[in-house]
Parts: sequence; structure tokens; C-alpha cells
Amino acid sequence: MKTILEICREVADLSAVKRPDDLFNTTSQQNNIFLSVAKSTLDSLLRYGDWQELIKDGWIKTVKGKKQYIINDYIPDFYSLLNNTLYIKDTNEKVIGSVTPEQWMRDKCSIGGTLGTKFKFQNGKLVFSDEPKNRVKIVFQYRSNNIVWDFKTFEEKNTLTANTDVPIFDEYLVKLGILWRWLKRNGLDYSEEYVEYQRELKKRFGTSLAVSDINLAKNAVSNDEGVKINVCTIYNKG
Repeated sequence: MKTILEICREVADLSAVKRPDDLFNTTSQQNNIFLSVAKSTLDSLLRYGDWQELIKDGWIKTVKGKKQYIINDYIPDFYSLLNNTLYIKDTNEKVIGSVTPEQWMRDKCSIGGTLGTKFKFQNGKLVFSDEPKNRVKIVFQYRSNNIVWDFKTFEEKNTLTANTDVPIFDEYLVKLGILWRWLKRNGLDYSEEYVEYQRELKKRFGTSLAVSDINLAKNAVSNDEGVKINVCTIYNKG
């Protein structure tokens, strides 16, 4: 467990340059460069994919007469929604999302209504095609935008604010990301370091992925009862 300053000092050692003493000392150009490439590295990792370290559980409770829900009002650290993870908690009903614009309009204009609960994610909001029932708890998983945590309080943060902040991501991967970016910013050859970083990035991300998706919904065809979320019990056919 190393702080961002300690990681940057290791990068300085590898680059044979003076170690940074304070990343937030704005009077030092070298400190400014190290802070800049550290922020760039963490931001790039956040956007790379659904890291296991960033996945969290979230929920919203519906309100009568309301079809649109601003997600950040419920989840302040929300970055992106994980596909196929929205469920109505009490009924194990899967909430269908990612519908095409054509299907959305077809459902909206259909005289007979829609089959099942459907939504689309638009402008940071969950928008339901039909008004959900009142006080229904909808659970889901999402990717958090927090990339570091405070060394003393363990509070997660979405940006670097102190030398003692600890990256949520693997420290070796962060070091490699800072190294090739620091070399590039200083006009040095970074090709070898970049290749090593990309190799480690794909390896680390691959090992963090789940083997397969687990469907929480009931399946009448296979007679699978799905996951009973209230009691956290998984029922398998046979």
C-alpha cells in the first residue's frame, strides 16, 4: 500500500531524476508534471473499463408519478451503470434497458402498453418508459468514479488532493502508467515503457473480470427461480 507521492518517487528513481518532495507545490515545475501525469494515469484507468475495484451496489426507490430519476441524487460517486444489473428487488424482475430508439418509440406509442419494466439511461438520468409503482426498490451495480482513498480516514475520493492519497488501482500498474507518461512529457523515448504498461494493463484488467454473468431474474422456461435477493440465497435448478 503506497501513497501517490511514494509511487512518483519510485518513478523518479527509475528515470534517474530528482525525487518530488511535494506534488502540490505549484512553484516546482517537476512536481507539477508528476502531479499532472499521476492524475492523467488515474483518470485513464477509471475510463478503461469496469474494474472490480470500482464496482459497487446502488439502489433507488421509486416515487408515485415520477418516471425520471437523476442518478447522482442517489449515488454521488456514480460514473456508469453496469449493463444487465437493474432488478426490482422484491419481485426479482429484471428491468430491461439499453433498448434501441426504435424500440423505445414503439413501446411509447403502443396501444397495448409494454411488456415488463423498461428504462433508458439519458443525460445522467434513469428514464422509465412507464411509470413504476410507488416505493419500489430498484437495485443495480455501477462503476464508481472514486480513484483514490485518504491514507488516514480511508475516505474515497474522485481526485488527488494530498500526497498521502492511495490509488484504488494496483500500485504497480499506476507506477507504469506514470512512468511512460512522465517520459513522454519530457520528450524522452517511452516506447518500451508504454508496451510494458499496456501488457500489464490488459493482464490486470482481465483477471479482475467475472467468469460469467449471473442472471438474478426468474426464468419460466428453464424453471430457474433465480436469486432471492432479500435472503441472499441462490437457487439452482436440480
